[in-house]
Amino acid sequence: MTTLTHEFRATYAFIERNANLVKRYWSWELVWMTYSIANSLSVSYIGMGMEQMSGSANVDGRFLVLYLVIGTLVWRYLSSIFYWITDVISIERWEGTIEYTLMAPIHRITHMAGQTLFAVVYSMFFTGVILLVTVAMFDIDMSKANLLGGTLMLIAGSLSFIGVGVMGSVLPLLFPERGSQMTHVIIALLLLVSGVYYPVNVLPEALQVMAVFSPATYVLDGVRRSLLEGLPTLQLWPYIWPTLIMGLVAIPLGLWVFGQAERYAKRTGKLHRNG
Repeated sequence: MTTLTHEFRATYAFIERNANLVKRYWSWELVWMTYSIANSLSVSYIGMGMEQMSGSANVDGRFLVLYLVIGTLVWRYLSSIFYWITDVISIERWEGTIEYTLMAPIHRITHMAGQTLFAVVYSMFFTGVILLVTVAMFDIDMSKANLLGGTLMLIAGSLSFIGVGVMGSVLPLLFPERGSQMTHVIIALLLLVSGVYYPVNVLPEALQVMAVFSPATYVLDGVRRSLLEGLPTLQLWPYIWPTLIMGLVAIPLGLWVFGQAERYAKRTGKLHRNG
C-alpha cells in the first residue's frame, strides 16, 4: 500500500508540474489558444465558401461547416494529446531536469501516467473552449447531437493516441537536436489518411488501406455520426472497439519501445545534451 501511494503521489507530481508549466507560460497558452480558434474557424468557413462558389442549391454549406468543424475539433483534441506526450522529453531538456527525471526511483509507467492524464484533461478543456467559440460563431444547433456518445468516442480514441505519443517521444530522446521536429511526420501521416477534412473513400486505394490502421479514422467517423446524426451511444460500439484494441496494443508497445530507447540513451550519454 505504501508503494502504491508513492506511485500515485509521483503521478500527481507530474500532473502538477505540467499545470505549473501552463501557468508559468500562460501568455504562450493564450497565443496558442487564439491561433487554434482562428485556424478552426478558417477551416470551417470553407464550407460556407464552397456553397457560395458552387452557386448550386444542392451544396449544403451548413452541413459542410458542421463536417469540417467536427473534423477540426476532433483532430485538435487528438493531436494535442499526441504533442503533450511527445514533448515530455523536450520539456525535460528545456527545464534541465531530464537526467533527474529519468534517473528517479519511479516506474516509467508512473511518469507516463502523469503526463498522459494531464494531456487528456488539458486537451479536453482546450477543445471545449474552441467548440464553444465555434458554436457561437456559426450558430450551430446541438439539440439533436449525442454529446455523451461523442465524448466517449474521444476518450476511447485517446488511448491509442497515448500509445502512439509514447512511441513518438522516443524521437526527441534519441535525436536531441531534431527529434521534436521529426514527430511532425507521424502526425502528418495520420492527418493525411484519417479523413479529418474529407471522406476516406476519396483517397487512393493504398491510403485507404492505411486509414484502416489509423485510430483517428474511427474516432472521426464515430463522433460525426453521434453529433451530426444523433446516433445512440450503444450503436457507436463498431467505432469504439477498434480504437480500444489499438490502445491496448499501442500503450504496452509504446512503453516497451520507450524503455529500450531510454536504456540506449543512458548507455550512450544522450541525456545530458540540451539539443
